[in-house]
Amino acid sequence: MTNIPPSSANLRGAVDLSSLVRPPAPPAGAPSAGAAVPSLVVDGTDANFTGILDLSQTVPVVVELYVGAPSATLTRIITEYAGRFVLATVDAAANPQLQQAFHATAAPTVAAVIGGRPIALYEGELPEADVRQVLEQLATLAAQNGVTGTVSPTEPGAAPEPVEEPLPPHHQEAYDAIAAGDYDTAIAEYKTAIAQDPRDRLAVAGLAQVSLLARLGTATAADIRSAAAAAPTDLAAQLAVADLDVSGGHLEDAFARLLDLFPTLDAAGKDRVRTRLLDYFEIAGVDDPRVVAARRRLTTLLY
Repeated sequence: MTNIPPSSANLRGAVDLSSLVRPPAPPAGAPSAGAAVPSLVVDGTDANFTGILDLSQTVPVVVELYVGAPSATLTRIITEYAGRFVLATVDAAANPQLQQAFHATAAPTVAAVIGGRPIALYEGELPEADVRQVLEQLATLAAQNGVTGTVSPTEPGAAPEPVEEPLPPHHQEAYDAIAAGDYDTAIAEYKTAIAQDPRDRLAVAGLAQVSLLARLGTATAADIRSAAAAAPTDLAAQLAVADLDVSGGHLEDAFARLLDLFPTLDAAGKDRVRTRLLDYFEIAGVDDPRVVAARRRLTTLLY
């Protein structure tokens, strides 16, 4: 099981990049252990996936991107777990944002979301015993990340659909621009939000996230990694592969790569690495233990 890297379609109505690198704080009124949901099997769409991300703070959500019809076997197995998992079935053809976000190139593609973080599971049909083994591993991983709740299905209509809070204007403009692949506009909107309120931490993190996406551009992961392997002392190549690692949720790899390189650089290079690491810290969240460790090491190297 591996993290699925984000795409430009991830940031609104699908998978938020911030959710790929840190579990967001549960919103007010988020489900708790034993919470009620309309069903253990829900239809996932580009429009409602933000709510599914919220649900993954309580219980692991298995995501099946299918063509034609969902897997009856997977649906039955999830139901038998009696609330330890929720299954979100996604018609891949009708939901291109989610298809792109989960890199679904086979049918079915089965993934999961734990605490807002996507986890790749498998592609194609598996024997029932193998599916159960994957789910048991998923439950263990969820417990390690503090996602240990359960849910119970309710009668239809028992609970109203939660209404999502509107975003501040510049944040909304930025999200819309990201969805359209217009990173320059998104960057400008976040910078405007920060100029209006320098304490807007969400805007600061959003700016770091979209700047990372803009830097990755259209380059393939294979090309970025090949360039970095061919030039281990080239700062630009190492920064690019660090961006790729962060986009996939591999923060420790990105931190280690840049911090190992740091002592060999001149003053200008060290400043570039320090600035990039500060961006990564904003994306991951200052309380993330990986950030705490990396910040401590950076401080040691600086002084």
